Amino acid sequence: MGAGSSHWLHGVEFGAATSGQPRPAYRLVFRRNIRFVAYNTRFLILPWVEVPHLASHILGHIVASLSNDWEQLYGHPVYFAETFIDPGRFRGTCYRAANWKVLGLTTGRGKDSTSKRPNRSLKEVLGYPLTPRFRELLSQL
Repeated sequence: MGAGSSHWLHGVEFGAATSGQPRPAYRLVFRRNIRFVAYNTRFLILPWVEVPHLASHILGHIVASLSNDWEQLYGHPVYFAETFIDPGRFRGTCYRAANWKVLGLTTGRGKDSTSKRPNRSLKEVLGYPLTPRFRELLSQL
């Protein structure tokens, strides 16, 4: 439902990707280019909403406009989107259905860890290129 409606169906939040511990998604991202990666921090379909394929449909619409919307807000585009899934709690089915790709696992250390040992559960990293040239654009010096 649109703004002003009293019947919300979902909530989605994207933020800047952090440049903490290296993850598979960043193998092609120089630290100075991390600002061109958007991180999907929250995605929720409210429990009473029962619409087949709604989650992947919403994700598809969001990634289609994400880079332009980001550029309007922050003055630069984003070329890649990422998210983390806790496989012990979620399967990430809607992301896979929306063509997000599994990139690997996190190190389990968190972004501010000073230890080389995991201190939290490993998360699955999923990514979605927002432009066909994402590799070229993210690897530029």
